Amino acid sequence: MYRATIKGLGYYVPENIVTNDDLAKRMDTNDAWIQERTGIQERRHIKKGDGNSTSIMGVKAAKIALERAELTTKDIDMIVFATLSPDMYFPGGGVQIQDMLDMNTVPALDVRNQCSGFVYAISVADQYIKTGMYKNILVIGSENHSGGLDFSTRGRNVSVIFGDGAGAAVVSRSDDEDSGILSTHLHSEGKHKDELALQGPSTEHWVPEIIEENPQEDIPYYPYMNGQFVFKHAIVRFSEVIKEGLDANGLNVSDIDMLIPHQANLRISQFIQQKMKLSDDQVFNNIQKYGNTTAASIPIALTEAWEAGKIKKGDLVVLAAFGSGFTWGSVIIRW
Repeated sequence: MYRATIKGLGYYVPENIVTNDDLAKRMDTNDAWIQERTGIQERRHIKKGDGNSTSIMGVKAAKIALERAELTTKDIDMIVFATLSPDMYFPGGGVQIQDMLDMNTVPALDVRNQCSGFVYAISVADQYIKTGMYKNILVIGSENHSGGLDFSTRGRNVSVIFGDGAGAAVVSRSDDEDSGILSTHLHSEGKHKDELALQGPSTEHWVPEIIEENPQEDIPYYPYMNGQFVFKHAIVRFSEVIKEGLDANGLNVSDIDMLIPHQANLRISQFIQQKMKLSDDQVFNNIQKYGNTTAASIPIALTEAWEAGKIKKGDLVVLAAFGSGFTWGSVIIRW
């Protein structure tokens, strides 16, 4: 059985910075309120006319990852694309990536696991590499949240949290038994599916109502989140799945060199850090700058941490995510 390793990383975020004060001009909120609850100071939003979309941002991140892996698109055997905000309802964004990068007729798989999307996508790539079926797989997480958020006061609890961006990783076959992806661990609990969800558009809510004509109706075309309920479950599941991954490899929390948690809420990350007694140098957070970019948050943070020299060869790196579904998972990597 082969070992899968991350050979190249890249990320892209739109140039348009949206601060908490900018949001306060559109809804009843303020910088102190947002920072106290989420830790977020600003986020990036696609700006009309800037040429970006979910797939286009994914391509931009992918090109950086490919260059750093010293590979071309012709070397890629498969695309695994994670997003909850595709450019079109169908076909999926993976085939758009394949077309934009002028790739061979490689398979393109879309993963719809929201905040856990990148962890699930890495797990899929890991299995294909380990079994010997493919040699190089392009894994992308990309989100355009700003195109589907309610920026009125009614939607502030959700809309202040999310941002746009993309991250990518090239996962490749390696003969180095001392490094690479050690294991992945995935879970879901569908009974809580309605606690963090977007009900429409869907086949049950296919034709949208004109919101301007029905301002008082409970429109299901914006995301809903039961914040406190999600928080309480997240801190439990994060801890469980990180420990599960460590136990599977005979490791302890003290062995962690870098934890990259999904950037859902800075308060969740801080709670996990304190519970596990990890130092600031052992946990990387960038939600302050980008907000929650869902499937893109881990690859963006992982790339930034690596670029900053916070991850070096031989380090034990742990990726962990929790989100809508509920779904959660972890990836244990020896860098």
